[in-house]
Amino acid sequence: MIPPVARVARRAVTSSGVAAGERAIPEETPVAIVHNGSTYAVMMATPADLEDFGYGFSLTEGVIESLADVEQIETFEFGEEDGVSGVEVRLWLTAARAGEQVARRRQIAGPTGCGLCGVESLELAVKPARTVPEGRRFTAAEISRAVAALPPAQTLNHQTRAVHAAAFWEPDAGLVAVREDVGRHNALDKLVGHLVRNGHGADGGLVLLTSRVSIEMVQKTAMLGASVLVAVSAPTALAVRTAEKAGITLVAIARDDGFEVFTHPHRIVLDGAEKERIAHVG
Repeated sequence: MIPPVARVARRAVTSSGVAAGERAIPEETPVAIVHNGSTYAVMMATPADLEDFGYGFSLTEGVIESLADVEQIETFEFGEEDGVSGVEVRLWLTAARAGEQVARRRQIAGPTGCGLCGVESLELAVKPARTVPEGRRFTAAEISRAVAALPPAQTLNHQTRAVHAAAFWEPDAGLVAVREDVGRHNALDKLVGHLVRNGHGADGGLVLLTSRVSIEMVQKTAMLGASVLVAVSAPTALAVRTAEKAGITLVAIARDDGFEVFTHPHRIVLDGAEKERIAHVG
């Protein structure tokens, strides 16, 4: 399989002069998601955790509803000798599920970070997110612990400083899983796939993102069934409206010294001191 990291020659230019050397950078390759022999989408992605990607993407796109809809999954790598470079993730669906597939196909290549490439109508692009269950509540201290736990676990980003991460965190277990990719949507799909494949429910934890929050990230989180989404960057206005309708508590701009809550704040529990500070600021 194609390694997720490559080492390339580079010249470092600084105030001290020019130095030759190498740098680790993430690999980016076309990854086709194929259902029963028909290509559904081709995304530019980091070639790692691709079976997770296949399951997660298929689930968040609504092609499958559970693992039971997939009879078999395999990955096949094409090299230069094949006249094309990339990877196919081939999922063989049950006859019932294959017969229910929507005629719409997303058959064009999606640039890194693109989550709506190939969508054929405005209605599909802004479709409502699934309503999430109530789930559990989290203290402000737990949110801060979750955010602090993610950077040390970003193995690929430590090497390259060029990939996004999506993670699932629980108060008792800490980080349950972390997935990384050059595409933020891909990282979240890989996380969803991992959790589903391992039968890990989402009602007891929260989703962590190192990227901004767009509508697709909210939609994918809703498909997973997580009720709290925490991101280090800001959300878009449409993401906020979508999270509000889906019942998701959207926490963003999460830093060492605090965070901002945009929707359904009832799931964030504040202690007496925090309430007093809020009252004082108000």
